[in-house]
Amino acid sequence: VQLQASGGGLVQTGGSLRLSCVPSGRSFSGYGLGWFRQVPGKEREFVAVIGWNSGKTSYADSVSGRFTISRDDAKTTVYLQMSSLTPGDTAVYFCAADHRGTSFIADGKCDYWGRGTLVTVSS
Repeated sequence: VQLQASGGGLVQTGGSLRLSCVPSGRSFSGYGLGWFRQVPGKEREFVAVIGWNSGKTSYADSVSGRFTISRDDAKTTVYLQMSSLTPGDTAVYFCAADHRGTSFIADGKCDYWGRGTLVTVSS
């Protein structure tokens, strides 16, 4: 199983960036596919999740209204559209998958994790 994340980079405050995650290696029917982020020395933080089948979404309060999680109709890719970025959003962003769906993924006990992609927001 692989979760291939990409799209990180350097952006100025107020800018936008879109991350992509391509899951493969098994069926993700019923899974929640989500994004987490981590700053060195700090706890990993839940960002957003989408139900692979349902399309139901949920967000952390810190990103609600600025970030949008989505998936394509063919269910091949999960996206995280990030807008109004601030230096506080600087982190390594990870894609993850949880068989429990969207309800419990925020606890971080996911089944699968991808390699992170670095997002740096300059002031």
